[in-house]
Amino acid sequence: MPGSEGSNPEGRFLSMCRSIKTLRGQLEVTDEEVAAAALQFVRKVSGYRQPSKANQAAFDSAVEEVAASTARLLQAVGSPPHAATDRIG
Repeated sequence: MPGSEGSNPEGRFLSMCRSIKTLRGQLEVTDEEVAAAALQFVRKVSGYRQPSKANQAAFDSAVEEVAASTARLLQAVGSPPHAATDRIG
């Protein structure tokens, strides 16, 4: 199906942001690693390195939501449990 498996509708491959670390398969995933990946994802999607004061709350909320989703995903796909799954979400 066009647009699946890392490509856009035109069929070009889209690479993952290099600063986002792959967490699945790590022996131990820390809260800090989950938070850093979430922050990098939100920065990439929003285009903000540091949001304005007017956008700070929305930015912070998005980072928290992505971190919680990441923790749930890692738990669902069988990555080792870590403290983030108990505190996030």
